Amino acid sequence: MTERRINPVGRAATADVVRASVGGLRLAVLDCEQTANFMVDAVYPKRRVNRPLYLTSANGEVLSRCSSEPITDRLFRAADLINADGQPLVMVSKLRSPNPLPERVATTDLFHVVARKAEELGLTFYMFGADEAENKTAVANVRRAYPNLKIVGHSHGYLRGEALRAKVEEINALAPDFLWVALGVPYEQAFVDEFMPQLGNVGVIKTSGGLFNFLSGSRSRAPRWMQMVGLEWAWRLWLEPRRLFWRYLTTNPHALYLLFNKTRPSFPKRD
Repeated sequence: MTERRINPVGRAATADVVRASVGGLRLAVLDCEQTANFMVDAVYPKRRVNRPLYLTSANGEVLSRCSSEPITDRLFRAADLINADGQPLVMVSKLRSPNPLPERVATTDLFHVVARKAEELGLTFYMFGADEAENKTAVANVRRAYPNLKIVGHSHGYLRGEALRAKVEEINALAPDFLWVALGVPYEQAFVDEFMPQLGNVGVIKTSGGLFNFLSGSRSRAPRWMQMVGLEWAWRLWLEPRRLFWRYLTTNPHALYLLFNKTRPSFPKRD
């Protein structure tokens, strides 16, 4: 795979992680707990590499966009690890791949697992993204839930030009173990692509989509049964029909085609 050949640092750091090719992307065969452990192991007791490890997530929309948008495809393939944040990806992998994904790794769930571990070990967070009100409320809620968690800084994501560059310098100076970037696809991936060279003091960067909206309480998760059968997209569509109807209409059928035609086994030490 191209992304493996051009990313030797990430390849070495993630060599022990098994992948499966699902819908055209190579996804980590890890559950939520294992992903959190991987993130913690990357920074504790000392950082594994001299640049941030970059983790992102893929769902059906991402599969569709990577297949049809070369820039988005390049941004995702630059990641050191891609998790499956979509139950349909897990379900199809169990049908089509001898190396199936164990479970959906939703960033909304992963955040809490990493927060509990970070609180215990004294590891640090920086939360970047969403608008100012959402960001502040999300941070306040996290601090209430995890009073011993060290959040060294936070900022909304509506920054451009010199203000954004200054914020990146601030983040790097604070040197968080985990930087959560919630700007939405593909803006958060583009942020990592542009600014990773200036974030050498950061341990792990995790793109986070709408995470802060859930942490703030402005959006609610689908009922558990809908999550388990792959219908969380329907819940979101019901809540935000104007924003999501056209997106799902154009990407869901394409994603299903990719899942059933571009899913095959892939192993950790093979190009």
